[in-house]
Amino acid sequence: MITSELQKLPGKFYTRSLITVAKELLGKILVKNTDGILYSGIITEVEAYDGLTDEASHSFRGVTPRNKIMFGVGGYFYVYFTYGTHFCCNVVTGTEGTGTAVLIRAVQPLDGIEHMISNRYGRELKNEKEKYNLTNGPGKVCKAFSIGREHYGEDLTGNKIYILKRPRVREDKIVSTRRIGITRSVDLLWRFYIKDNPYISGK
Repeated sequence: MITSELQKLPGKFYTRSLITVAKELLGKILVKNTDGILYSGIITEVEAYDGLTDEASHSFRGVTPRNKIMFGVGGYFYVYFTYGTHFCCNVVTGTEGTGTAVLIRAVQPLDGIEHMISNRYGRELKNEKEKYNLTNGPGKVCKAFSIGREHYGEDLTGNKIYILKRPRVREDKIVSTRRIGITRSVDLLWRFYIKDNPYISGK
């Protein structure tokens, strides 16, 4: 088990500023340990969303039944369904009422790879490309990890879904770009990924 010797991130990690948390999530390990199956992967790509100034954020227009978890204290899981096809998972950040979260866009698989392959493809891998496509997008991460609506609001300091400590990725190894698939607040350079990592959704 690759993750057995590592410690969980404490709650105070998540209550800091959005961009700080977004960058420092890179290189950490996302873990889901439910239904007797352990999934884990290194977080390689994220996007930050801030409802105060960011029109692309779900929290920009205020509290709704869908986004209310974003306005709670940092350290909880915001899961939403999009395009009628897939789920996306986010890490809530900041203090209560802030309305900020970090979308997990991609991970590099560690534990539970055989289950991820089954969840995504329903068969064995056909080629090298499918290996890298396994978790290199937000919908792919949730499908591979079997994350869905029932995981909305999970406490990231609990035992079902959590994130493990690893050394901080150096600033010169972090690439900042515009976010993907949005039409508002498009000029914010709030997408961050680990330079030269093959498990990202696109350069």
